Amino acid sequence: MFNNPYTQTYNTQTQLNNIDQNYLNMLDKEEEKIKNMRTNYMNRYQQPTNLTQNFQLAHTIDVIRYANNIDEVTKDTVTGDTPFFSRDMSVVWIKNTNGDIKTYELNEVVLKDEKDMKIDFLMAQIEELKKGMINNARSNNTNDDESNSSEKPSNVSTISKPTKKSK
Repeated sequence: MFNNPYTQTYNTQTQLNNIDQNYLNMLDKEEEKIKNMRTNYMNRYQQPTNLTQNFQLAHTIDVIRYANNIDEVTKDTVTGDTPFFSRDMSVVWIKNTNGDIKTYELNEVVLKDEKDMKIDFLMAQIEELKKGMINNARSNNTNDDESNSSEKPSNVSTISKPTKKSK
């Protein structure tokens, strides 16, 4: 049995078939890897790239600058409409590239909530009432003066002064 040539050939053939099958399986796996790599490579270059383009068509404003007076504004050169603020923020000068300067006065606007508006309303009503009381007091005083001047005490006699005749 051991020296049977058919058995040896069968075993050798079986081993070769197993090796061939393993080799074919390995080739199939490698082929699958190559296909995956190819599809990944193709997908990477077929995807559209995201392009972001920003166009600034409007005229841009330069950096805000500070100046003590209009003389400093006239000396400074600008590349666009540029605001110059005074240090106390009360005046703003806007200078353009032609050298023209516009001057504006700034006032702070304080936003009020409902409570502040109610307080202002009540304060205005108080002022109106005070004015009304003062006007009433004045009218009472003038009425008292008029009544005092029109009333003559009964126990005081009136003496009329003689008029001088002119010569």
